[in-house]
Amino acid sequence: MKIIIPDDYHGLVPRLECFGKLAGHDVQVLRDVAPSFETLVEKLRDADIIVAVRERTDFTCALIEQLPKLKLIAQTGRSAHAIDLKACTDHGIAVCAGSHASPYTVAEHTWALIFASVRCVTEDAALMKQGKWRDWFSTSLRGKTLGVYGLGKIGEPVAATGASFGMRVLAYARETTAARAKALGYEAANSRQAFFEQADVLSVNLRMSEATRGIITAEDLARMKSTALIVNTARAELFAPGVLVDALKKGRPGFAATDVYENEPVQNGDHPLLKLPNAICTPHSAWLEPTTYELYFGEAFEQVAAYAAGKPLKLLNPEVVQRK
Repeated sequence: MKIIIPDDYHGLVPRLECFGKLAGHDVQVLRDVAPSFETLVEKLRDADIIVAVRERTDFTCALIEQLPKLKLIAQTGRSAHAIDLKACTDHGIAVCAGSHASPYTVAEHTWALIFASVRCVTEDAALMKQGKWRDWFSTSLRGKTLGVYGLGKIGEPVAATGASFGMRVLAYARETTAARAKALGYEAANSRQAFFEQADVLSVNLRMSEATRGIITAEDLARMKSTALIVNTARAELFAPGVLVDALKKGRPGFAATDVYENEPVQNGDHPLLKLPNAICTPHSAWLEPTTYELYFGEAFEQVAAYAAGKPLKLLNPEVVQRK
């Protein structure tokens, strides 16, 4: 079978140990970054199976209609928001997905961004290569308030790390967060206003859904301290459109660090956050480490092998079986 893996920008997939699970098949790995619709059709039209890398390509009805040979989409990870399941089902295409990656990968990257920002790591490294020194202070964290927006699987290790440095941990999100925070020995914010006003470092760890889209507003950000840092390793769409850039220009909060963007991938440095001196940006690389890759792609490749062997799949559209 012809298996195509698009969107491997980094060229890492063929290096994975789990890549051997595709042995015996005709496998093509594509490294195109955000190809046009016409290019996608041209390069994917002969695929029997596509292994989708996260949500990098939108498998719309229009695209599905142009892929007559396609029988299976194996999604890496559990999120299939970028796949039109109805269109796949209508065209007899099975869609399967995996599970969660370790929350610690994102939690670690959150803290990498925090330290890079408050301890001026990137500036010091650049200045040292020039034989120079900075003429401003960095910031210590002990005794400061860490706001954790979403005390879930990722938010919990973020909070625990902050507590280990002697930070006051202040949690906020759903009603259940207060009880969870208390059980873990943290504080729960009395109000949304107090949460944004009191945080010295605010980590956004919410899940993306229609209920949380745009949940962080200009009013929220305007309440933050001029010395505060907001960190987003969740989803860019949790912020109302344009509010983070506007807030940083106005100085509240004073700083931001982010790994996620409204339109990914960001190409040629073309994003307003990259033009601001008070923002640190990484290219959605929190998951770019071998354990997560082996898990995500290993699960997807197992589904490919199961399909080839005629075994049951973990289908997101089980009705496709009846249609076939």
